[in-house]
Amino acid sequence: MRGARRRLCSALLLAYGLFSLYAAYTVFLRPRRSAAPRPPHRDRRGQRGFTDHVALGNEWNPWEEDEKNELAASQQRYEAYLKMMKYARSHLEQTSLRVQIWGKAAIGLYLWQHIFGGHLEPADVTAQWREGSQKAGKTYFSFLTGPSVVPGYFSVEAEHVVLVLNGREEAKVAAATPWLRYAQTLTETHKIRHVAVVLLGSEQCNNGWIRPYLKRNGGFVNLLFVTYDCAFVNEEDIFQWPLGVATYRNFPVVEPNWSMLHDPRSYLCNFLGTIYKNSSRETLMEILKQDGLDKLCWIAAREQWQPQETNESFKNYQDALLQSDLTLCPVGINTECYRIYEACSYGSLPVIEDVMTPGDCGNSSIYHSAPLQLLKTMGAPFIFIKNWNELPAVLEKEKKMSLQEKIQRRKKLLEWYQNFKAWMKQKFIIALENSFLPSDKG
Repeated sequence: MRGARRRLCSALLLAYGLFSLYAAYTVFLRPRRSAAPRPPHRDRRGQRGFTDHVALGNEWNPWEEDEKNELAASQQRYEAYLKMMKYARSHLEQTSLRVQIWGKAAIGLYLWQHIFGGHLEPADVTAQWREGSQKAGKTYFSFLTGPSVVPGYFSVEAEHVVLVLNGREEAKVAAATPWLRYAQTLTETHKIRHVAVVLLGSEQCNNGWIRPYLKRNGGFVNLLFVTYDCAFVNEEDIFQWPLGVATYRNFPVVEPNWSMLHDPRSYLCNFLGTIYKNSSRETLMEILKQDGLDKLCWIAAREQWQPQETNESFKNYQDALLQSDLTLCPVGINTECYRIYEACSYGSLPVIEDVMTPGDCGNSSIYHSAPLQLLKTMGAPFIFIKNWNELPAVLEKEKKMSLQEKIQRRKKLLEWYQNFKAWMKQKFIIALENSFLPSDKG
């Protein structure tokens, strides 16, 4: 904020200096027109106008009309300058907040590039330092990410900070803690005023470690946005946040096109993923092999999870999403997975195993919409099943659908996903502005 005001003041002083020099030139240095070649002046008011000048005892100035015009023009320029100053002041007032986002978890890229639609420079995903900015609502956002963004070694250019952290496991929590301590120090020394945290939480919702940092518990963090159905989400200062796509695997922002909407797809469904021992995924594979259903779907199973994609495996995955009407989403450690959002990106309808996973996430006996409470609240047009034994009936119905019916379903899914991201962006901005801006209440 202080940097923006300094830049604005510098610009206004420069404009004022230029205007002052021009005014001085106009008054003192601008050459007068020569009187010799001018014809005698005839006052439009006739003889009465001439008599009035003599009666007042003033010497008649034959160029009085031109000087009045010049004076009027100068007055107009001055008024235009005042309007420019007023616009600059109002523009600064409209941008009530300046928020700097420190992206220290891959989920920050989903926030910035997918939900905010923001860009980063340089575009190279392997760059050590990447940044972007945009204005949204009353807030000017800047975003920093990359390995070179480390505590104390970059410029803190806003009084309000959003810290994006990974708290999925103990090692990630250990890496996140120094960032929280750094933000706390900046708060205590009045370098920044407010802090919000976007947290990639534990898949079992073991997020108790963050609670002492919350302002409601005596800490300094004003707002928390956390993934999965965390039990202490209250939608007041703790909000559920979507997991999003696997940006750590460089899943792109996908722009819908005509072909994605209208072309027939080669497969009824797809599943590319790891088959864990004694999991429902084994049941899924057995059911798909019955009656040759696996021949109708793009299936690529593996026994071990691979954190990184090869170029070939990533292209296969994208092709599978694009060429399948349905994407099968069995539970893993948590019901919510990247696959759900990635399928939405390509208009492939998620078929979700709607069961609670072990851990401390929302209790389905208390929260009727858990798991996936956020998606269900937003009316996600998915297919939810409680057991993979329901899948053959789903695929049988799929066989009977016309291409036109599938096109309409794709449109509905893609529109919902665009609206979902827009709604999350608005929810995020409103939460920040309500918390960070001074209250007008008496």
